[in-house]
Amino acid sequence: MTSNSASGRARDQTRTHLQDVRLTAPAAPPGLRPTWAEIDLGAITDNIRVLRAVAGDSRFMAVVKADGYGHGLLPVAHAALAGGADWLGVALIEEARILRSDGVTAPILLLTEPPVAAIPALLDAEATPTVYSPSFITALDTAARQRDARPVDVHCKLDTGMRRVGVPEPDWPAVMQLLAGCDGLRVAGLWSHFACADEPGHPSIEHQSRTFAQGVAAARDCGLAPDLLHLCNSAGTLTRPQDHYDLVRCGIAVYGLDPGNGVIGDVPVRPAMRWVSQVSLVKRLTAGEAVSYGHAWRAPRDTTIGTVPAGYADGVTRILGGRGDVVVGGGRRPMVGRVCMDQLVFDAGDDEIAIGDEVVLLGAQGDAAVTADDWAAWLDTITYEIVCTVGPRVPRVYSGGVDGGSAAGGGADGNAR
Repeated sequence: MTSNSASGRARDQTRTHLQDVRLTAPAAPPGLRPTWAEIDLGAITDNIRVLRAVAGDSRFMAVVKADGYGHGLLPVAHAALAGGADWLGVALIEEARILRSDGVTAPILLLTEPPVAAIPALLDAEATPTVYSPSFITALDTAARQRDARPVDVHCKLDTGMRRVGVPEPDWPAVMQLLAGCDGLRVAGLWSHFACADEPGHPSIEHQSRTFAQGVAAARDCGLAPDLLHLCNSAGTLTRPQDHYDLVRCGIAVYGLDPGNGVIGDVPVRPAMRWVSQVSLVKRLTAGEAVSYGHAWRAPRDTTIGTVPAGYADGVTRILGGRGDVVVGGGRRPMVGRVCMDQLVFDAGDDEIAIGDEVVLLGAQGDAAVTADDWAAWLDTITYEIVCTVGPRVPRVYSGGVDGGSAAGGGADGNAR
């Protein structure tokens, strides 16, 4: 399952899958409510190709956890494999199950240990486990020996400074010796994760790089011979060619977004998500009239406002009222008043707007745009959170797949999106 031929078969199956689900892009909203997210699968495929070139000879993992960072697990996974991804990365056994049930044969890395009780489901999903806890390693070894004569491939994660999960450095010898003695397991990979790769020059980056090299040497001293060493996330892939090793793991850059602090540079990736709605109501206000809950905003002049059927239940965070913009009629318009659960209001000034006009919540309209970086700045967060929190009741509409067609879907379980 980890061979190049397996990856090639997966890409062939991906092309077939996308052709099978191809539909015509809707001329009208895909649901009864005119709010949806357009996902350009061609952007994802192209982004993978661009990032693979940056990665050089290293193999490439597309991280598709969290429903493909809000873009849709299955469509994203197939588009990524079509673009040349060798591996897929997930956080949950459930995500691996969905991929396997849809015919994905490419290797899948489970990025964190599940509970010991979930080991049977993990083995059924045929995902490669990440391991770092002695109790989990022992239980997995026992289950693997009881189930199959062949050892189960695992990737051991080392904590080189992230201090989240992974084997702490003082425990490396004991855990590596434990793994070396597990007849049911084969250490096929050794990896770690940068904490600050999105801040080039941060002293922790060099420290983690050196520490990981020491961990590799320690593993070999214990008789372990992993096939794949990997350290770089998106930011590391873009800025640390010396740390590419055998495999790079890209998440946010796959979706065309900057990992942070401009590290994307001039690498030509493009955002895959465009989130749109339509004006549902237009009103003219006189100066001093208040809008929405708490009357937190009053019109400073006579003005026109538009209502949009999208709110914080969809991912338009409540505090964006008075901070964020939408794009309507080719120009940015401020959100005013408090964002409600299902609706928001914007100020159009004296410009003419009409019911049914397109409203762009995220993405471009003509020369005007609202980006995930804009949202991150307004909310003092990161682009990852923005796309991941576009809610499940926002239908995803797919276009630009491997054969240039489109697909549409909606739902909350990853299968439908």
